[in-house]
Amino acid sequence: MLCKRYCPSEIFHHSLKHFRLPSELRDPWQCWSTSILSTAFYMVSRHSQELPAILDNAALNVSDRSIHLNTLKMNCYALIRLLESFETMTSQTSLMDLDLGGKVKKARAKATHGFDWEEERQPILQLLTQLLQLDIRHLWNHSIIEEEFVSLVTGCCYRLLENPTISHQKNRPTREAIARLLGVALTRYNHMLSATVKIIQMLQHFEHLAPVLVAAVSLWATEYGMKSIVGEIIREIGQKCPQELSRDTSGAKGFAAFLTELAERVPAILMSSMCILLDHLDGENYVMRNAVLAAMAEMVLQVLNGDQLEEAARDTRDQFLDTLQAHGHDVNSFVRSRVLQLFTRIVQRKALPLTRFQAVVALAVGRLADKSVLVCKYAIQLLASFLTNNPFSCKLSDTDLAGPLQKETQKLQEMRAKRQTAAVPAVLDPEEEWEAMLPELKSTLQQLLTLPQEEEIPEKIATPETAEAVKEHIRQLLAKASYKQAIILTQEAIGHFQESEPFSHMDPEEPEESSFLNLLGTIFKGPAASTQKNPQGSAENMGPGQTDGKDKPNVSEPERSQGKDELVKQEMLVQYLQDAYSFSLKITEAIGIISKMMYENTTTVVQEVIEFFVMAFQFGVPQALFGVRRMLPLIWSKEPGVREAVLNAYRQLYLNPKGDSARAKAHALIQNFSLLLVDASLGTIQCLEEILCEFVQKDELKPAVTQLLWERATEKVPCSALECCSSVMLLGMMARGKPEIVGSNLDTLVSIGLEEKFPQDYRLAQQVCHAIGNISDRRKPSLDKRHPPFRLPQEHRLFERLQEMVTKGFVHPDPLWIPFKEVAVTLIYQLAEGPEGICAQILQRCAKQALEKLEEKSTPQEDPKTPMLSAFLLMNLLSLAGDVALQQLIHLEQAVSGELCRRRVLQEEHEHKTREPKENVSTETTMEEEMGLVGATADDTEAELIRSICEMELLDGKQILAAFVPLVLNVCNNPGLYSNPELCAAASLALGKFCMISATFCDSQLRLLFTMLEKSSLPILRSNIMIATGDLAIRFPNLVDPWTPHLYARLRDPAQQVRKTAALVMTHLILKDMVKVKGQVSEMAVLLIDPVPQIAALAKNFFNELSHKGNAIYNLLPDIISRLSDPEGGVEEKPFHTIMKQLLSYITKDKQTESLVEKLCQRFRIARTERQYRDLAYCVSQLPFTERGLCKMLDNFDCFRDKLSDESIFNAFLSVVSKLRRGAKPEGKAIIDEFEQKLRACHTRGLDTIEELEIGQGSSQKTPSAKKQSTVSRPQHLASAASDNDFVTPEPRRTTRRHPNTKQRTTKKKPRIVFSSDESSEEELSAEMTEDETPKKTTPIHRASTRRHRS
Repeated sequence: MLCKRYCPSEIFHHSLKHFRLPSELRDPWQCWSTSILSTAFYMVSRHSQELPAILDNAALNVSDRSIHLNTLKMNCYALIRLLESFETMTSQTSLMDLDLGGKVKKARAKATHGFDWEEERQPILQLLTQLLQLDIRHLWNHSIIEEEFVSLVTGCCYRLLENPTISHQKNRPTREAIARLLGVALTRYNHMLSATVKIIQMLQHFEHLAPVLVAAVSLWATEYGMKSIVGEIIREIGQKCPQELSRDTSGAKGFAAFLTELAERVPAILMSSMCILLDHLDGENYVMRNAVLAAMAEMVLQVLNGDQLEEAARDTRDQFLDTLQAHGHDVNSFVRSRVLQLFTRIVQRKALPLTRFQAVVALAVGRLADKSVLVCKYAIQLLASFLTNNPFSCKLSDTDLAGPLQKETQKLQEMRAKRQTAAVPAVLDPEEEWEAMLPELKSTLQQLLTLPQEEEIPEKIATPETAEAVKEHIRQLLAKASYKQAIILTQEAIGHFQESEPFSHMDPEEPEESSFLNLLGTIFKGPAASTQKNPQGSAENMGPGQTDGKDKPNVSEPERSQGKDELVKQEMLVQYLQDAYSFSLKITEAIGIISKMMYENTTTVVQEVIEFFVMAFQFGVPQALFGVRRMLPLIWSKEPGVREAVLNAYRQLYLNPKGDSARAKAHALIQNFSLLLVDASLGTIQCLEEILCEFVQKDELKPAVTQLLWERATEKVPCSALECCSSVMLLGMMARGKPEIVGSNLDTLVSIGLEEKFPQDYRLAQQVCHAIGNISDRRKPSLDKRHPPFRLPQEHRLFERLQEMVTKGFVHPDPLWIPFKEVAVTLIYQLAEGPEGICAQILQRCAKQALEKLEEKSTPQEDPKTPMLSAFLLMNLLSLAGDVALQQLIHLEQAVSGELCRRRVLQEEHEHKTREPKENVSTETTMEEEMGLVGATADDTEAELIRSICEMELLDGKQILAAFVPLVLNVCNNPGLYSNPELCAAASLALGKFCMISATFCDSQLRLLFTMLEKSSLPILRSNIMIATGDLAIRFPNLVDPWTPHLYARLRDPAQQVRKTAALVMTHLILKDMVKVKGQVSEMAVLLIDPVPQIAALAKNFFNELSHKGNAIYNLLPDIISRLSDPEGGVEEKPFHTIMKQLLSYITKDKQTESLVEKLCQRFRIARTERQYRDLAYCVSQLPFTERGLCKMLDNFDCFRDKLSDESIFNAFLSVVSKLRRGAKPEGKAIIDEFEQKLRACHTRGLDTIEELEIGQGSSQKTPSAKKQSTVSRPQHLASAASDNDFVTPEPRRTTRRHPNTKQRTTKKKPRIVFSSDESSEEELSAEMTEDETPKKTTPIHRASTRRHRS
């Protein structure tokens, strides 16, 4: 070991070698070790102070020099070994004290060593640096320092760097000291090769060192001038094999982090070595690809940025950008996302050339369809950066840009045409024209000279023509580019005019080609042309075309230059507008794609989408308003981040408008919110109401907004009727957050919208009712509320005006009266004391007016027919009766029931307080009170009371509602007599509302409702009844349950509106567990391929939600597959694949996959058609396979081995093999190989068997056809017998019990009326239309199907 012989004693060396002593000697040893370290530090320090004088001594002899050299070595050796020993001890201690806090660890380390070692390292390193900065090489022979000494000093630096805590912020001085020490070694002691090797090794093994080494290398390259070490390190990294790096992930991460940070610090130095790293772009390790691409981006940002680049630098930048764009389509999603991030930085720093804007925008738009959520997220970020940093305009409306672009383009075309017209009189130089035509002329001449001319010469010289005329003809042919004819005519002229100029100057010794060209050139450029262009003949010594050049340049040159500049400016303007227009179109295209991503499952993507639409809206993109409205439903999101993002978006867009004063800002805010209300749906209004409620509750809306809204509503400021109505709507929305906004101005609102006017504004009155309704609590009163609910007396002016407006508007055919009447009745039941009395008066007065109108029509004597009431009057009457019936039911079940509960609780509290303390209470009563049974019993009693009122009283003959039941039934039962579509729709809705009241009445009218649902030709009526039956299924599930197949049947309705309504209703019923979900849900699966995108989206959303309900989709899949692949009632093969790909994507659990594999394989045995075989094989191929799933398939291999002769089935199973091979472990590859061998063997054997069968068929062709018919009929019987989803309308129990034999006979002979639905079996389509065959609620579904099969 170095310097061992120079140690002062054996004990000192022993102390270095065995630094850790037994525990009993450790305390005294700590003091001793500290002393040794202090001594060594003092010795080196003192020696370093003495060395400058010694080194400057020219008279130093060899022996003294040797003594000082040995002293230097011994002191450095002792100090460095002590340094390493203390570092090792500290590292071990820190590993044992990982769970301790920072202060505790520091105190413990200080107690261990007697001092804080982390503070003592830096002075030692600085001392060594000072020592190396001395010219100590003179101590060695020939001034060559030993490599061992340099390695000794630098080795301690590398050992210190291996400590994981070296990268902490508190150790920054130590890191700098190490870097400077190594920098001195590099510059003065030729340490570059060793440092390069050591850095590469450390990057491979220590992940924490990348930023530390980057800081050191950048320091060496900048302050110490060691730029070459960057190239050496990059060369070593570039020479690493990409295949090895794909296996050595730790080393690849270290190299990647080093390259990325080094490019950020010294991009100019690194750029010269980038060509060495290009091989890693083709490597398998994506981390290295990302690092190289990031380095290129940094160079574009810091070095190759700006318009003043040289040609070579511009080419390098373009190459880097080309590489980045190419890797935007990398196979690895992390690389694609990294490229998009890099382009985002480049765009934000305005370093992207304008010529590449369109290409990079197109790249970002294309990446929006990427399968990776991360890539989509960064693509949205990139497009947002393009919007923020676009060089075109602050408003990017393609419609606004199209007009100026067209105008300026037309202007440019006019300028070009004008310039061309002005250039026509200018004389062209014949010499230039000749040079331009010479290549093509020479080629034509060569062809004519080498190939014999068999055709007739098209150009012949007439007898009276002269040589001058022929020359002029040849010149014209050359000017027209008719080179072939000119050459032929010249050949003819040479023979015809042998003595005339210039045809007489043909030199026979000169090559024919060159002599011909000279002759043609003389003819085209000759003096004749000059003479013709200058008839006066005064320019004999001038070249052709020079006359104009001398006469006109002094006048036309400035004008020509100015016109050229204007043309260039116009071209630049058109190019600018064209780029802006193209950019706007790309952003518009992106908006259409991004809007579809607004309801993704990933929260971060949704947040990025919301931020993008906010930015697009601020830049005036017209289509952005669609996205701003589309994000409104996200206010109901369960994710707090998404909900807050929506609120922040509307804060940015609407709560901070531009304006000089608070009133101007309030006016702008109201205008913006009013625009959102234009043509807004009910759902949009509800979402906007929730947002405004949130703003009001947090006091984010200024008082000036409320004040201005009241001024607009009362028309104190000039505004239109529509603006007045929108102001009332906004006030009503704000009242949800603070009811006092409307409650304190109730009379004002009544006077605004409910006063008598002509004509009456029912739209404004409707919004006034909505606003007033928000001051009441619509929910059922809670039991903890001790005060009575807010109610107004019947004599209040509000109800007088409502009653007056409803009754007076009843006789007028205004379509807005019906929605106003509905909200008016709702408001009366919300706020009035005894609302049933007010509504009874309204019904009586409206019915009286209808009777009066009927009597007026029956007065004339000339009309002998039965008097007819106007359709709109009857419609208004039935609609009003239905609304009153439904609101009466809601009033009973919510308000009355809640009030009964409140009074009972108050009474119980009063009795409990007045009860004497000594009063004996029975043990049973006390137990019931403790268990809460008393309250539960009382709740049941109150619910039974409400139910009995609904069943027995509301629709009996004594109540006013009962008087309208026969009228409703008469209209519904006679659609031919009452053919008005609006009347039929109103009657059907009224019937549904009446059915909600009583279970008995509902049971008696269900047959009529479902008959109308199936038979009506009006889509609006079918949609209304679908909604009504959905509500009935929630209120009376046992009654509607037997009719469920007919609800599913509407999912295949030909009308788009009905299918959409049916999808919404069935989604609600199924997800709320109000309908039994069985194989008939396949009808919902068919909607996944609906041609209407909104309906397909509803179906997809349904299955997304259903997938969260345990194993629901897994349990339904076998039945869905059977129904959809059924040859008679299923779907086509390609749509089947689309549907099953979506449904099977919800199967994620291994156990579900294994079970489905087994079930699907077993179904190969009972399937009877080739189509079913292919469908089953496709379903199997779409499952997420594991090795256990493959084992299940091998266990059931016999089920499908005979089907593998079919190419599509074989390919489906081969795709399973390819999937399994991607991530297969070595031990699982044997099973995969075995499975593949079996597949190929059965496929080959099956093909051979088919060929043999085809040869031997002969006369036995009828037998297979007979077998085929039998096999087709068998699955129908099996399906009908084995299906547990047969929702056939069951026969009533009573009839079956009393007359079982008679019932069997009659059902065989009676014809059945079949509904026009698309159910899979004929029995499920049937619905008996007679009273005794109507399904009863007491008949369970499974009993009905069993009894039918038994009979």
